[in-house]
Amino acid sequence: MRVEAMWWRDTPPPLLLRWASRIYAIINRRNLARRASAATRPAIPLISVGNITVGGSGKTPFVIWLCEELTRRGYRPVVLSRGDGGNLQNPRRILPGDAAGQVGDEALLLALRCHAPVIAGRDRVAGCRLAEKLGDVIVLDDGFQYRQLGRSCDIVLIPDEGAGNGHLLPAGPLRETPAALARADLLVRTGSRQAEPLSSKHEWRWQAEAQPIRPFSGGELPDTDSWLVVAGIARAGRFFSAAAKQVPVSSTMHFPDHHRYTAGDVAHLLAPGLPVLTTEKDAVKLLPLWPKDKPLFVLPLAGRGDEGLPEAIIGTMLSHRKK
Repeated sequence: MRVEAMWWRDTPPPLLLRWASRIYAIINRRNLARRASAATRPAIPLISVGNITVGGSGKTPFVIWLCEELTRRGYRPVVLSRGDGGNLQNPRRILPGDAAGQVGDEALLLALRCHAPVIAGRDRVAGCRLAEKLGDVIVLDDGFQYRQLGRSCDIVLIPDEGAGNGHLLPAGPLRETPAALARADLLVRTGSRQAEPLSSKHEWRWQAEAQPIRPFSGGELPDTDSWLVVAGIARAGRFFSAAAKQVPVSSTMHFPDHHRYTAGDVAHLLAPGLPVLTTEKDAVKLLPLWPKDKPLFVLPLAGRGDEGLPEAIIGTMLSHRKK
């Protein structure tokens, strides 16, 4: 978490990390070229949602929003996820009762929220074959660098913080340099703040807006002036700020992204005796460990984009399929 905090500051990262970034750049460039040279074209349209930074760009709520927009327009989307945070090797369909530790926190949340089939597994080419049987358009979660699959629309999400310190991993948050944005079809700036564009391409606007707090596990919303707010996501500050607009926050706890909670973590969270508010992504991991007699609350997110963004995505998808 200290390294991640450094990525978003203006101060230069340590020289050793900058040298490591150069090595990463060489290896990554070769890997991406190799993947693209052996790309498989799916039998149905595929929309990729990805980024050039590590975490925190809003991919999961954007995928949920995109599935809703596609469904509203008569499509039958299927989500294809890597299952980060889980241990699935062979792809399979994710069910609401699955364990987050096995299938991944994001994949399980997508299965709960998308109202569309979700396939997860490390081998997403094999997962694509399953997805083709379940719908008429695939939404590839975190797919910009997964070049083994051809796509009909390539969407790149850019957080309003932009490229951070501008360095590649591990010195900075970039998976690829901003020059890679040239191969994207649509750029979508996520967040509420205005920011300098990273390329000459038009940047659509989209943001995840906090909804009213709701119980994830039992209980009514308590009348109290003290809450504990917990998040195990990248750049949790935005979530803490959103929570503070709805409840009086007395303390916060931040865990690493994709953190695997333990019984000890739960005991630590319950020790202050305060109501606990967390993200939906964390809640799916905490629930199996959470006492039945203790409520757990979440702050749901709902997406809202520029007018015309869904039509631009579908139009790009259809035009590419004709080529």
